[in-house]
Amino acid sequence: MFLPILCIFSLILSSHAAVQDFCVGDLAAPEGPAGYSCKKPAKVTVDDFVFSGLGMAGNTSNLIKAAVTPAFAPQFPGLNGLGLSIARLDLAVGGVVPMHTHPGGSEVLLVTQGSICAGFISSANAVYFKTLKKGDIMIFPQGLLHFQVNGGGIPSTAFVSFSSPQPGLQILDYALFANDLPTELVVQTTFLDAAVVKKLKAVLGGTN
Repeated sequence: MFLPILCIFSLILSSHAAVQDFCVGDLAAPEGPAGYSCKKPAKVTVDDFVFSGLGMAGNTSNLIKAAVTPAFAPQFPGLNGLGLSIARLDLAVGGVVPMHTHPGGSEVLLVTQGSICAGFISSANAVYFKTLKKGDIMIFPQGLLHFQVNGGGIPSTAFVSFSSPQPGLQILDYALFANDLPTELVVQTTFLDAAVVKKLKAVLGGTN
């Protein structure tokens, strides 16, 4: 009785097994829903599997005093099709990554310098947040709103990994106020005062 079940289970697993060692992304070709098409194996080199861009701090001279240096498929084509990626997060004193989501993947954050107050909100509106110190790790489930804030008096650094080579990003503040959606509609859907909406649109580059 158990043998047929095991056989069926084995077939299901094998149907999802990789049929090739890797699929280095061909960045010259269009990107499709499943990622980039594969570079010809004869053109693949060791440099396709090495990325050296995370050793230097990003430029935090901006509105949010934060910088994210990505090593996603477009920057690191060897990740294409492997279901993972990584990035560096730099937060100046007072820096913040506002509420945002990654529609395409879950996230693991590792603090390597300073302290970072980080958290996420579940679909039931439960809030989970904590100030993380050097060496602490926190996870952020796929698609949930989350944030990071410099939690101390020195610059903070973290490295974040994702369960996707292209996790995507939508920052809530920019989604609401850095667009051309009429102010009246934003007021109706957020319950904010019109003057506040117009001020935020002006700061973040929105119109209407």
